[in-house]
Amino acid sequence: MALKTGIVGLPNVGKSTLFNAVSTSAKAQASNYRFCTIDPNTGLVDVPDNRLYQLAEIVKPNKVVPTQIEIVDIAGLVKGASKGEGLGNKFLGNIREVDAIIHVVRCFEDENVLREEGAINPVSDKEIIDTELQLKDLESVEKKIQKIAKQARVGGDPLAKIELDILERVKSWLEQGKNVRQLGLVKEELPAIADLFLLTIKPTLYVANVDEPSMHTGNKYSEMLQKVADEEGAEMIILNNSIEAQIAELEDADDKAMFMEEYKMTEPGLNRLLRSAYKLLNLATYFTAGVQEVRAWTIEKGWKAPQAASVIHTDFEKGFIKAEVISFDDRIKYVTEAACKEAGRLRIEGKEYIVNDGDVMHFRFNV
Repeated sequence: MALKTGIVGLPNVGKSTLFNAVSTSAKAQASNYRFCTIDPNTGLVDVPDNRLYQLAEIVKPNKVVPTQIEIVDIAGLVKGASKGEGLGNKFLGNIREVDAIIHVVRCFEDENVLREEGAINPVSDKEIIDTELQLKDLESVEKKIQKIAKQARVGGDPLAKIELDILERVKSWLEQGKNVRQLGLVKEELPAIADLFLLTIKPTLYVANVDEPSMHTGNKYSEMLQKVADEEGAEMIILNNSIEAQIAELEDADDKAMFMEEYKMTEPGLNRLLRSAYKLLNLATYFTAGVQEVRAWTIEKGWKAPQAASVIHTDFEKGFIKAEVISFDDRIKYVTEAACKEAGRLRIEGKEYIVNDGDVMHFRFNV
């Protein structure tokens, strides 16, 4: 699945530093001036999952293939972006193309890092970005209302009336300075706004970029951000983006372990970020395990077996017959497929089977 997560925030809050830390396929320029990033940088990021390597330990495959998320480093937004300030229209268009947002907020003091917004205030910084996204969404919603109002009010189209009611509710919500993802639209109402690709409906994870002394405990600024994230029902994690970037630069595993030990880290903070991003997108993982490769596959939670098979190849869904399924815990416990089968832990599932996170699967199909 080609899933994209965009890194956004004000200029000079540590977005490109974070991108460089997470990306395995690209490096972004990180500099202390506005609009250092103009064209978005894109990189593929391996999603950390120890289960994949536990399977590899018992299967001994030729290769191990983790699942990935595409990360996009989007240039810093400024006040007035919704009206085109600071190349705003271009940058907002970049956000429209992603599935979820990682919003980086500055939670540290450093007079050497340029800042145009005055004293450090993570809440107002967040609100600047929110406001620009809301204004752009409001513009999109108002245009669609104008388009269908005549059909609903003059033409009497009942479907148009329903759609107009939903759009009017969204418009009112945005005018209150609220994000559409908080409105609580039900599944049946979403088609009314699906073609607008609204920015504030995208699931969002907040990253409090703190200084080194605060990387484990947080500080007064991250506490301020945590409070507003909790009110929104969003998740927030604390990182020191600079330290994470340094860890990512180390290629030798021993050097990396020594560096993390020095900073009292059991794993890179980026692992938490990537797991949170995966959760944010409502994703699950299933595995295929054979001598050629042990591989993790990304699906959306709730997918049935034929849909899950389609991420390997569309023919797998078209010609789906059944799936052989072993839970991850059973596969580790009994070691071999034959032992799982003997213990009655290998199941044959049909088209209605909802795949569980961690299932080890083999698909039978005929095209």
